[in-house]
Amino acid sequence: MADSRVQRRKLNRSFAVLVVLGILLAVAGIIGLVYTGVATLTSMLLFGWLLLIGGVVGLAHAVQSRGSNFFWLAVVVAALNIAAGVVVIHDPYGSAEALTMFAALLFLTGGLFRLVGSVVVRGPQFGWTLLQGAFGLLLGLLVLFDWPHSSRYVLGLFFSLSLLFDGLGLIAIGVGGRQVVGLVTEQLAADGDAGQERPNSAPEGGQK
Repeated sequence: MADSRVQRRKLNRSFAVLVVLGILLAVAGIIGLVYTGVATLTSMLLFGWLLLIGGVVGLAHAVQSRGSNFFWLAVVVAALNIAAGVVVIHDPYGSAEALTMFAALLFLTGGLFRLVGSVVVRGPQFGWTLLQGAFGLLLGLLVLFDWPHSSRYVLGLFFSLSLLFDGLGLIAIGVGGRQVVGLVTEQLAADGDAGQERPNSAPEGGQK
């Protein structure tokens, strides 16, 4: 019984940590939605440092396994990651412009393919696929027509929305988990009380 209580406390603490982390992410996402320019710069610097650190780690791993058949491929990939990280960190706004253009082209091509595919196939999800294609095409055109000015806020907007939804998801998991633990605890307590009452009622039935 004591072990189960300790486990429940640990679970409650874990879910509470998820809630706190979710609140922090959601607040960061809301702040990023207000200051999209700062969010864009932050996301690009974070992306650059991740590329740089990943490249250095990959290069160290390649050196350790230099006898393998994929040594030179690993070295080339690590060197490209390091070079890309240095470029992004050195010129985050220029890198944001390039990535925004790439994102706009992805939206355009993805929306166009969905539109054509929905019209040609006309499957059971025709309306939903058509709506997705039209939305992707419209979003790509809006980003492209406002480029390069759109590079100042598009990536920050996506980054902030990602933080916001991730934070809300963690909050939902934490709150739901605590509720499940509470329901299980109440059920176990009710079963324990019922088990204690049954032996007391047995002698009375035997006397009858």
